[in-house]
Amino acid sequence: MNRVTEIDGIRGFALAGILVANIGFFANPGLSEVGMTVSLQQGPVAFLVNTLVLSKFYVIFSFLFGYSFTLQMRSAGDDTKARTVRRCLALLVLGVVHGLLLWIGDILTLYAVLGMLLLPMRGMAPRTAVKTGLWILGVWAFLWLALAGLAMLDPGQQAAPAATVNPTTFADGPLGMLRFQLETYPSLAALVWVFQGPPAFAMFLFGLAAGKSRILERPLPLGRIQWIGYGAGLPVAVLFGLTSGTEGAASVLAMALTTLTAPLLAAAYVATLLRLPRVIRVIAPAGRMAASNYIGQSVLACLVFSGYGLGLAGQLPPVAVMGVAALIYATLLLLSRRWLSSHRQGPVETLLRKVTYAGSSSSTRPHEARSAPPK
Repeated sequence: MNRVTEIDGIRGFALAGILVANIGFFANPGLSEVGMTVSLQQGPVAFLVNTLVLSKFYVIFSFLFGYSFTLQMRSAGDDTKARTVRRCLALLVLGVVHGLLLWIGDILTLYAVLGMLLLPMRGMAPRTAVKTGLWILGVWAFLWLALAGLAMLDPGQQAAPAATVNPTTFADGPLGMLRFQLETYPSLAALVWVFQGPPAFAMFLFGLAAGKSRILERPLPLGRIQWIGYGAGLPVAVLFGLTSGTEGAASVLAMALTTLTAPLLAAAYVATLLRLPRVIRVIAPAGRMAASNYIGQSVLACLVFSGYGLGLAGQLPPVAVMGVAALIYATLLLLSRRWLSSHRQGPVETLLRKVTYAGSSSSTRPHEARSAPPK
C-alpha cells in the first residue's frame, strides 16, 4: 500500500473519532463541555468516549497538518509562503462560517491561525521542532499541574473552568438554532483555542519534523509504538474517564497527564491501524475528502439533533447517539467513494485548492494534489 493511501486512511480514522467526540454535544448540549468532556452522568457510553476518544483524535489531525505542510513545501518551493497564507485565510473564513452556522466547536479557525504561526518556522530543523513541541506540551502540562495544586490547597473551589452552555434554543426551530449559534460561538471558540491550541501546535511541530525527516516514508517500529503508547496512555486515559465531569484536583491532574500521554496513545492507535491495510483502503476516501467530511458531519448532526432538522437533542439515549454517529460516518464514507469516482477532490477541498493556487502559474499547480493529502 502506498503512503498516500495510508495517510488518507489515518485521516479517515481520525474523522471517526472526532465525530464520536463531537456528537455528544449535538445530542445533548446541556450535559456536554465543548472541547473538554462529556458528563459521566450519561453512563458507561460517556465513560468510554471520555477514556478512549476525547483528546486523542484531534492530535492525529494536527500531526498530519504539520506533515502535509512539508509535502506542500517540497512542491511549492518559493511560492510556499503565498500559498500557505491564502490557504490559511480560506480556512479561517470557512471555519468562522462553520462555527457560526453549524458547530460551535469548530477547529478550522484554530488550524488556520496555527498554520500561519507554523509558516515562519518552516526552516526549523527537525530536532529543534521536536524539542520545541516537547517544551510546549511540558509547559502546558505544568500549568494544569499548578491548577491541580491550587485545587488541593482550596478544595472548595472549582479547579477547572467549565464550558457548559444553555441549550434552551438549540432544538427550537431553525431561527432558535441560529440564535443559539450566534450567541454561543464566540465565547466557546475562545475556549477551544485556549484548551486545544497549545497541544495542537506541538503536534504541528512534530508533524513538521516527521515530514522533513521523511519518517512516514520509512518502515515504522509499529510494535514498539503500540507497547509504549498503550502502556503509558491507557492508564491515564482511564483516570481521565473516571474523573471527567467532576471537580477538584483529580480531574485537573488527569488533564495534565493527558496532555503528555494522549499523543502516545494516539500514536498507538495509528500503529494498530497500519496493521489493518484492508480497513485503511475502506476508509481512505473519507480521509481524502477530510474537510468535506468534517463539515458534512456537522450538517448531518444538525439535521438530526438541532432545530435545523428533527430537533432530537436530549431525546436519544447514549447508545442510540453512537448509532447515529455510525450512520453519519457510513453515509459520508459512501458519498465520498461515489464523489471520488468522478472527481479528483472533495467539494470543500476543491474550493480551498482554488484559493490556494490563485495567482500561481499554471505550470506549478496540479502536480502535488495527491502527494499532499487534504488537511
